[in-house]
Amino acid sequence: MSLKFIVGLGNPGARYERTRHNMGFLVVDELARDLGADGWRRWMGSSVAKAKLDGRQLYLVKPMTYMNLSGEAVQPLLRYYRCGPEDLLVVYDDLDLPPGQMRVRPSGGAGGHRGMQSIITALGSNQFARIRIGIGRPPHPLTAAEYVLQIMGRDEFALYEDVIRRAAEAARTWVLEGVEAAMNKYNRAMP
Repeated sequence: MSLKFIVGLGNPGARYERTRHNMGFLVVDELARDLGADGWRRWMGSSVAKAKLDGRQLYLVKPMTYMNLSGEAVQPLLRYYRCGPEDLLVVYDDLDLPPGQMRVRPSGGAGGHRGMQSIITALGSNQFARIRIGIGRPPHPLTAAEYVLQIMGRDEFALYEDVIRRAAEAARTWVLEGVEAAMNKYNRAMP
């Protein structure tokens, strides 16, 4: 049975912790709490925690390379463990989905997301599962870069708590049942 890697995209450091661009980190942290994952350690350009889910071993990964270089952390981990894109799930923020929505996909392009583009380029493949967390488009006059790196206030952050929890559940489903099951269960329209 192969290992599974759940990679949450974000930027390291306290100044980015509560930004929209760190949705991937927030989901992986939620999953780590749920699974009682081993302590985080720095390894191969990432912060990595081991976890087990119904006897299956998985690694929770937060690249420490900064968003635009995420592939430089993900590719060496997969290569070291002789795993392929089919063993990878990436969780990240998406400007094209409304805030609080999420989509599970089996593969696809980067959609303008530089962290995803870095991973696709480093792996030479876009054939890996992903969970997109909607953050919506920036209000005028903010640029996309300003918007994704803006610290969220308490009220806005509270709006994302449910989708963070649901994304962590979808990641568990991906490990146990595969991407199709996760899509069927979690891609339904939100009320």
